[in-house]
Amino acid sequence: MNHILIIGFVWPEPNSSAAGSRMMQLIALFEAQNWKITFTSPAAETEHMVNLENTNISKVAIALNNSSFDNFIKKLQPDIVIFDRFMTEEQFGWRVAKHCPNALKILNTEDLHSLRKTRQESFKSNITFNNDTLLSSDITKREIASIYRCDLSLIISDFEIKLLKDIFKINENLLFYLPFLFDPITTEIKKRWLEYKNRKHFVTIGNFRHEPNWNSVLYLKEVIWPLIRKELPETELHIYGAYPPPKATQLHHPAEGFHIKGWAKDATEIMSQARVCLAPLRFGAGIKGKLAEAMLCGTPSVTTSIGSEGMFDDEETDWNGFVIDDPSKFAKAAIRLYNNKSLWQQSQQNGIEIINTRFQKEKFSNPFLDQVSKLQKNLNKHRTENFIGSILQHHTLRSTEFMSRWIEEKNKAK
Repeated sequence: MNHILIIGFVWPEPNSSAAGSRMMQLIALFEAQNWKITFTSPAAETEHMVNLENTNISKVAIALNNSSFDNFIKKLQPDIVIFDRFMTEEQFGWRVAKHCPNALKILNTEDLHSLRKTRQESFKSNITFNNDTLLSSDITKREIASIYRCDLSLIISDFEIKLLKDIFKINENLLFYLPFLFDPITTEIKKRWLEYKNRKHFVTIGNFRHEPNWNSVLYLKEVIWPLIRKELPETELHIYGAYPPPKATQLHHPAEGFHIKGWAKDATEIMSQARVCLAPLRFGAGIKGKLAEAMLCGTPSVTTSIGSEGMFDDEETDWNGFVIDDPSKFAKAAIRLYNNKSLWQQSQQNGIEIINTRFQKEKFSNPFLDQVSKLQKNLNKHRTENFIGSILQHHTLRSTEFMSRWIEEKNKAK
């Protein structure tokens, strides 16, 4: 039985973010193997985090730049260590390599942060994003270095897999495509969904601390929603998301049908009652949890090319509604989808097809577990073939270790 240590960037909040849902899917996969799981994080606990004490998972708080982690992991001696996002690997990777050299190191990227950040910077600077922008970014160099230092990196989007192989020339043996893991949408599940006539209003959902979500809310408020509201004056847009700041709650304007609702205790219930989901994302990366949630609830959606990225192949599958980047056309498509029952029903069916063909738990779980077992049996050979990773690990054990120890001593002196 494997003992797996997960070092979380934050404590998992599946009702607040796609990252939280993704983490709980991974945990469920490991629990199904009867693996022992220890979850740690240096982050502060939050009101919406999962209560891990109600599970068989050991929960341990850890500290950044503190040798107490060395003592902890030397005693724990896990078989597998999962770093949740590359920043966590930067902080703790050298300690794991030093004290548990034989542990399999897996990086859970969540999404390519470098892709999201450079797209965001390009958008805000009003310049066209391209591969040169990505390649020249410091955060890209940090993230790619982290991928090389790990034995395997979990990539949630096939678009990002292709990017890593084609642009960065990363060996496919270091990457594993593992999208969202869902059970199939059956006929029985579909029968329980509310019908078209029993649904009303538009919805969007997303953690307000996530910059792409906040930007899309502003985009809706300033540009898209007024166009929709003009044609559908009785409809409302309900905006859900954890941690809404004052600047978000100030946008609440019921007279305009624009409702800031805040955190959703049950996102599935909220999504299941709406007629159409709106997600006009202008930058981002990975797979969008709100759009997957919409499909799982039988709710058609209108999104952008960024929003649908990594979720379907437009040559093989139709979207769960519309994929449009122009704001005026976006609004017209939303109105049409809202008013047209047959189009709405066909879009709903498209969503079922996407979930049942691209995100099946059974399709990806066993191949992933097989890859983990294979790497554990051939770890030395695998690492020898990853020479760039060995070089980066060598220098990281020097530079990052001494920087961390310097910070620790500085903190002691305060």
